[in-house]
Amino acid sequence: MAVVKLSPCFKDYLWGGTRLRDEFGKNCSLDRIAESWELACHKDGNCTVAGGEYDGMTLEQYINTKGSQVMGTSCEHDKVLPLLVKLIDAKSDLSVQVHPDDEYAMRTEGEPGKTEMWYVIDCARGAELIYGFKEKVTSEQFAKMIKDNTLLEYVNRVRVKKGDVFFIPSGTLHAIGKGILIAEIQQNSNTTYRVYDYGRVGTDGKPRELHINKAIDVTNTRPAAIPKMPQVEKHQGYCCTLLAQCKYFTAVKYDVASQAELDIDHRSFAHLMVIDGQGEIDGSAGKKGDSFFIDASSGSVKINGRCSFILSRKL
Repeated sequence: MAVVKLSPCFKDYLWGGTRLRDEFGKNCSLDRIAESWELACHKDGNCTVAGGEYDGMTLEQYINTKGSQVMGTSCEHDKVLPLLVKLIDAKSDLSVQVHPDDEYAMRTEGEPGKTEMWYVIDCARGAELIYGFKEKVTSEQFAKMIKDNTLLEYVNRVRVKKGDVFFIPSGTLHAIGKGILIAEIQQNSNTTYRVYDYGRVGTDGKPRELHINKAIDVTNTRPAAIPKMPQVEKHQGYCCTLLAQCKYFTAVKYDVASQAELDIDHRSFAHLMVIDGQGEIDGSAGKKGDSFFIDASSGSVKINGRCSFILSRKL
């Protein structure tokens, strides 16, 4: 068995806030923390191991040192860790954007596509996000909306509340709205095509780059599927809720009242991210904002305390 605590890497995008520092205890010198990459082996960001025998290693170095078997048999064809997990604090609206599928992304960007899932940890009263279109449009109509600056009249705005779950396949037009704090589980990709950005400028004083032609290529112009309320399973000492399951990842939320036990088999590593409370994860203290990497084939992992966490695997 091997359970290691992780230190994240951070992004200070212009729409970010300070909640990840103020409420989740993130130790970071950046003025704002838009994203905390809690599980990351990517050229744009890598977690590090915090404490123990492998202290200070990047997660990529840890996996290379121990061998690819720590990722599990379901990852045997993956050259790198297949998941990326984030905490996202949207103080302002994110750009309206879309992500490509695997075929398009590998051909044009040299990395996988991006299917993702959002779990709303918290949100301001009246907060909204954009989730696809109100009704089906053609690619030609989509292009005209962008050109005429009328896109926001046709997108599907969804009022959100704490605990909401959104599954976002590649090709889905979307945007996180201001005042929303989200846990995001996604493919290991950082390819994003911006469609609309509210006329904002970057640190260089110039409007941020848009990716109109690529976005038109990959966007599914049918309305997105209505999110289903996840079902809660009750067990002695804890409850669990399946948030999402697809060929790229499985995500389950656990609410532990006293204790829970996980079975991390040979199929996949696990990432455990505490989103509330505190407890012990295999004897190591874990509190709100902490993340742990669990090797595949670790077997029984015990959690004691009162906490909520999201467990992500590739199953």
